[in-house]
Amino acid sequence: MGSQIKAFVFDVYGTLFDVTAIKDECEKLYPGYGETISQTWRSKQVEYFMLRQLMGNYATLYSITHDALKYALNDSDLKASEQNDRQLLEAYLHLPLYPEVEKVLIELKNQKLVVFSNGSHDMLDPLIENAGLADSFAEVLSIDEIKQFKPAPASYQYAMEKLNLEKGEVLFMSSNGWDISGAKNFGFQTAWINRKNSPIEELDLNPDYIFQDLNGLLKWK
Repeated sequence: MGSQIKAFVFDVYGTLFDVTAIKDECEKLYPGYGETISQTWRSKQVEYFMLRQLMGNYATLYSITHDALKYALNDSDLKASEQNDRQLLEAYLHLPLYPEVEKVLIELKNQKLVVFSNGSHDMLDPLIENAGLADSFAEVLSIDEIKQFKPAPASYQYAMEKLNLEKGEVLFMSSNGWDISGAKNFGFQTAWINRKNSPIEELDLNPDYIFQDLNGLLKWK
């Protein structure tokens, strides 16, 4: 199956970058609440872009991330401030890479490596630049270009057309079960980076491959 792969397409948040690390910045600004804020923030971020997709009411992920932060603070009865919001949103542009990412991308440098994210370019581009990965990818694709969030089929269709490939020629990687389900539903080959050892989503859309981290991709180097 793997021999026909012509592009290795990576999700960003939770796949290349550790979103949970935001809890440290939350803890600095709101002592005792870092874990709670960061968990609510991330879950609301995902919920809000899914809701906006369903409602046909698009906003960039940057805007959604800010709205989700405001909800998370309200949920813990914490007072938001413009300065704190700015500091936390800035931290999203400096998320740490997972430990194996740089090595794996170097090992796969002879393959076509692509980023495909729900993140808007105002979030994605600085994040990738700050991590020193700007030269690692042939393309950085954002759904912001068509305003259709993953897991909508139109989003994966957009990526396929930009890559000028067939569905089966794309291996899509994500740590998010919903994203893997969406990509599999569309027809991409999928590799679930199951960092949390979670069960497979019950959607009859099992991943083609399951790896604990990105090192599993080295079978294609």
